[in-house]
Amino acid sequence: MKRIYVHSFKTGLGTIRTAATDKGLAVLSLPGESERLFRARVRRYFKGYEVNEGGATNRETEKQVRQYLGGKLKHFTLKLDIQGTEFQKKALKKVASIPYGKTSSYGEIARALGAPKAARAVGSANARNNLPLVIPCHRVVASSGLGGYGGGLAMKTQLLKMEGAI
Repeated sequence: MKRIYVHSFKTGLGTIRTAATDKGLAVLSLPGESERLFRARVRRYFKGYEVNEGGATNRETEKQVRQYLGGKLKHFTLKLDIQGTEFQKKALKKVASIPYGKTSSYGEIARALGAPKAARAVGSANARNNLPLVIPCHRVVASSGLGGYGGGLAMKTQLLKMEGAI
């Protein structure tokens, strides 16, 4: 049977929850998402998986997230288990390549993917990003301003300020 490991830890932002498969980190929930919603999301994406506590990938994720939030880590080096359509996976891999302290627009990412009219699809992929912080969707902004963020605009602003992007 396939297994997924779950873990939670407290940070200055609040409680972060993670889930990892044998392939890599699969889900990271931002503070504000309840444990109940987190576990429901894990069950939805990983039907039939046995859920266990702990896991080496989750412990490494905690270490790297703490380093990132402490300003000591600029790039995550975790194995990832990205879920979604092929376009969503391509868009999220492009988002993951945005350097620390920089931003990119939905349109710029769409053009880089060779789909210049797909800015909304890039936004949709970002909205479904199960790995915020690690795949830094907070670095993607709208052409007219900050755009949205699953953790809220206050958290997006805080992360971008921490990185020196705004």
